[in-house]
Amino acid sequence: MTKRRTYTKEFKIEAVELADKIDNSAQAERDLGIPHGQIYKWRKKLNEEGEPEKAFPGKGNVRDAEMKAMKRRLDRVEEENAILKKAIGIFSTAPIEQRPR
Repeated sequence: MTKRRTYTKEFKIEAVELADKIDNSAQAERDLGIPHGQIYKWRKKLNEEGEPEKAFPGKGNVRDAEMKAMKRRLDRVEEENAILKKAIGIFSTAPIEQRPR
């Protein structure tokens, strides 16, 4: 099993720029020793994000962090909701009538 190679954001941006400069992605991939089709994927990612700074966020997924934060918030809101339901149950019951002795 081969080890998966990782590339820095700067390397990816420079590889795309090189491919654009020589107008040949396949040649740039061979020169840099990266897999066939990789520059195409990196160029697509750069174009989707619009800004090179946002294109390659690094290891991990930004969506994972956002999802984790949303789940924490949801748990807190559900707990608050349960507390409010209990409070409504306590305060909405009719008061016990005093019985004559």
